[in-house]
Amino acid sequence: MPDARPDATGYETVIGLEIHVQLRTRGKVFAPAPYLYGGALPDDAAPQDIAPNTLIDPVVLALPGALPVLNTAALEQAIRFGLLVNATIPGHSNWDRKNYYYPDSPKNYQLTQKDHPVTQGGEVEIELPGPARNIMGEHKTIRLNHAHLEEDVGKLTHTGATSQVDYNRAGAPLLEIVTEPDLRTPDEAVALLHSLRHLLNTAGISDCDMEKGQMRCDANVSVRPTGQRHLNTRTEMKNLNSISGVKNAIEYEARRQIREIQAGRPIPQETRGWNAETARTYSLRGKEDAHDYRYFPDPDLMPVKIDNATTARLRATLPERPYDRQRRYMSAPQDGGYALPYTLTSVLVANLPLCAYLETAIATHPRNPQGVANLIANDFLGALAAANATFDPARIPPAHLGTLVRHADAGTLSKQQAREVFQEMFTTGKSPDTIIEEKGLSQSNDTGEIEKIILEILAQPTSAKPITEYKAGNEKALNSLKGPIMKASRGKANPRIVDEIIRRLLA
Repeated sequence: MPDARPDATGYETVIGLEIHVQLRTRGKVFAPAPYLYGGALPDDAAPQDIAPNTLIDPVVLALPGALPVLNTAALEQAIRFGLLVNATIPGHSNWDRKNYYYPDSPKNYQLTQKDHPVTQGGEVEIELPGPARNIMGEHKTIRLNHAHLEEDVGKLTHTGATSQVDYNRAGAPLLEIVTEPDLRTPDEAVALLHSLRHLLNTAGISDCDMEKGQMRCDANVSVRPTGQRHLNTRTEMKNLNSISGVKNAIEYEARRQIREIQAGRPIPQETRGWNAETARTYSLRGKEDAHDYRYFPDPDLMPVKIDNATTARLRATLPERPYDRQRRYMSAPQDGGYALPYTLTSVLVANLPLCAYLETAIATHPRNPQGVANLIANDFLGALAAANATFDPARIPPAHLGTLVRHADAGTLSKQQAREVFQEMFTTGKSPDTIIEEKGLSQSNDTGEIEKIILEILAQPTSAKPITEYKAGNEKALNSLKGPIMKASRGKANPRIVDEIIRRLLA
């Protein structure tokens, strides 16, 4: 597909994002109808398909006389987000009607917040890709303008000349997070989405599953000559529903605008769509301004007062932020950390249940946090992936994992024996002590017994050649002797003791 890429030298891309996140609640934001988050039934029921237009009621459908009532849980989730990003929580918040007609909006208006949002300001820490996968990238702070609470619309499905609307999603609690134009590259936009997803998921505010529509993004993009301070006309890419879509749409739109400027054509303020198949943006309509929506205060909803006691109560429910946790894990033990390398923390910190599991396991064997973290990040997660299973702390209790590392560190088990015990733990759920006893896997540290086995192996004719090679300076020749020794000990001889004795005897 032809796609001329002009030289972008001398231009700077300016990006702002509007991220729409469905909040994790049981009910809709202004209606008593249930909201089955992610399309699954509440509690412990199994997910199932929900018939279209069944999660509705008179309020959702805007029937005459039906009045909205605020879902307090949705408001509290929005406040928790604001506290998580160090935003200002105003003492009051108002509701407005945003008027427009779309078939997926049964009211012909949207209940939202224009001038008095639930949170103001705030910032999100992001990490850019490092020079290599195992090296931490640059950390930056992206400012937020505000976040406001509103209701989602329904879902349109187009098939040929027919369009169908499903109002199950209509009225779902939606938090719109609006950034300042602080982003300069598609990679920064992607990093922000990843960081927000980790924050919201960690706090139980949203899963941010883009495939399920729980997170959508609009990207505002403009370009300007490097060094210019004022912003040029921007375009808005609507309803980007994948992270790759956000990245690709921004990249293409920046190139397109540079081409237009170099050709002497003005950039109109407009809303554009993204076609993933052709990898191009396309014009949808002239960009609406606030007056186009004829905002006015909603007469059916009272303003909300948010007192300090409520804010303090919700702040107490917040978890440690992922990057704060990462820094703690990487800090030295004397500073309350575990001295873990970036390669491990980058895998673990985004998953709060996994972090709780890690910390419990380390408490069982605090002398080797990295050994415990390695076992979780590599062996445990690898075994789960191979079994196509999700993480479940009950599968291997964290204390069992810490105990296994303690046995390996004490020399009770060789590396190979430890791997064998772990596989048995993963399959059966048994404790390492039980498995070691049942299989007789305890590693031998009896120097007298080990030396006896070594002398027998060294006396065999097949050992003459590797002995001669070792004495001639070939260190690798020892491996030819260690194999038969470990076999004769049925794998129980401590490899460290074997190495020490064999070198002494051949000195």
